[in-house]
Amino acid sequence: MDFGAGLRAGGQDGDGALRAAMRRTAEGLGLVLPESGRDWGRLAEYVGAGSGRRVMVYPPDGGRRAFQVNLHDNGPRLACGWTADLAEAVRATMSWTGGAGLEETKAHAPFIRLRPWALAHEREPFGAVELTWWTKLDRIHMPPYDRHPRPHALLAAAYAQPVLRRLMPVNSHYNLWFSNRVNEPWKARVGYVVCPYDEGQYGVRSNGEIVARTDTPEEAVALVVSALPKGLGPAS
Repeated sequence: MDFGAGLRAGGQDGDGALRAAMRRTAEGLGLVLPESGRDWGRLAEYVGAGSGRRVMVYPPDGGRRAFQVNLHDNGPRLACGWTADLAEAVRATMSWTGGAGLEETKAHAPFIRLRPWALAHEREPFGAVELTWWTKLDRIHMPPYDRHPRPHALLAAAYAQPVLRRLMPVNSHYNLWFSNRVNEPWKARVGYVVCPYDEGQYGVRSNGEIVARTDTPEEAVALVVSALPKGLGPAS
């Protein structure tokens, strides 16, 4: 499999090689890619003019002999996919940055994967808190997060609790905690922090000190809920 000069399977490409290969492929299709965004080195970014839509293309890496294509809308990633065909990556980029919807983009680039929450958000946009929850829960479908089921199980257990679902989830090194602020949520932590890899268990901590270790994420989440301040409202 040859991805063009300077770009080889396994991710051993130089800075700019992927963008050059994308440009050549687009020219061969009679297309002109939108302007690239920031210089991401080995990655290629394309931004729709005035729309806030963005496509990130990653070279083959980590044993996966395919390009990863992420579709973002004003920040959050709504869909992704993998393809060994740069022409498909170009078609997905042109469709999404050109204003096509998720389903129309998939029709042009069938490798793109869609999940129900993204289609629901496209029809009727979620609030910031709900969107944050879903984008975090969605990471289990993406490498390298797909190799870490424990943090995902913790997120899922927390989302099942209505009082936590109204707060902003915040992750740091796979640890999970909550905030009642939508903007800069890391500045307003509420309650305990749960560490999914604490000596093989789920560690519940307060100000760095261990409160308890549990065998299941549900038990850890129950401790978080029990310690929340009374009358706590939704994140705002």
